[in-house]
Amino acid sequence: MNDLPIIGRYARIIMDHWFKRTFGTEPNKDLLIMLLKELIPEHDIKDLTYVQQEHINPFPGKKNALIDVECVDSDGTRFIVEMQVARQDYFFERAIFYSTFGVQQQVERSSSSDYAFPAVYFIGLMDFSLHEGSDKVLYRYYFREWETGEIMTKRLQFVFLELPNCKKALTPEATLLDNFCYAMHNMEHLTDRPKELKEEIFKRLFKTAEIATFTPEERIKYENDMTTERDIKNYISYAERKGREEGREEGLLEAAKKMLAEGLSVEIVAKCTGLSEEQIEDLKVIK
Repeated sequence: MNDLPIIGRYARIIMDHWFKRTFGTEPNKDLLIMLLKELIPEHDIKDLTYVQQEHINPFPGKKNALIDVECVDSDGTRFIVEMQVARQDYFFERAIFYSTFGVQQQVERSSSSDYAFPAVYFIGLMDFSLHEGSDKVLYRYYFREWETGEIMTKRLQFVFLELPNCKKALTPEATLLDNFCYAMHNMEHLTDRPKELKEEIFKRLFKTAEIATFTPEERIKYENDMTTERDIKNYISYAERKGREEGREEGLLEAAKKMLAEGLSVEIVAKCTGLSEEQIEDLKVIK
């Protein structure tokens, strides 16, 4: 790993800060709209307004929920967008927990007292696969009756993109989402935009990710982040080796201790190891 270059032409935009820069800032709002229209084509998005990303956790002693990107359409529909780079146990359950904050916000905003709140969509982009061996990148869920399949409600839906499943990317059979997953998963290693990625969303995505367009301050931060990212990969590699010897969770806990010792935040350690923030907070106490 250490012989890899720290930076190339394009940024690793799946990293926390750079994902938010790419999809969670006003100058790039059109890029997020393009993506959401592909993920949820039946919903006609008019405009988006970014809203607060931190939600108060009602449970004493628990950390507040910090969303990567959260926005509301002009009709009140709410989108919670999360990027996850490391496999995490109970990822679906975490998605449900995060979505409850969006539902509460919708109920508060609704002028009706009968819970007819605008829809909430949880969008999860995952740089790992929950469906091993699959070439299906898009998975959508909502609540149905167990036997009949009757839909309970469409006001809460979950949309997941599994980036590594993009096996059809750049082929004639590829969908735009296949190619989008390929771009997100491989951006930092590309030297140019592949000719197959000709749609407007890719023109905007690659332009936004081009390091040459960064301000001097952004470039310094990105170089520092990539150095940290390289160190994190080494920690995870160490954790995987320890996991084979002692068990997966023990290896990840050992890696988390090393990352905390290097001054990385609990949030970053959680995202990179897949451990819960509570587990990592406990490690700080033990330390």
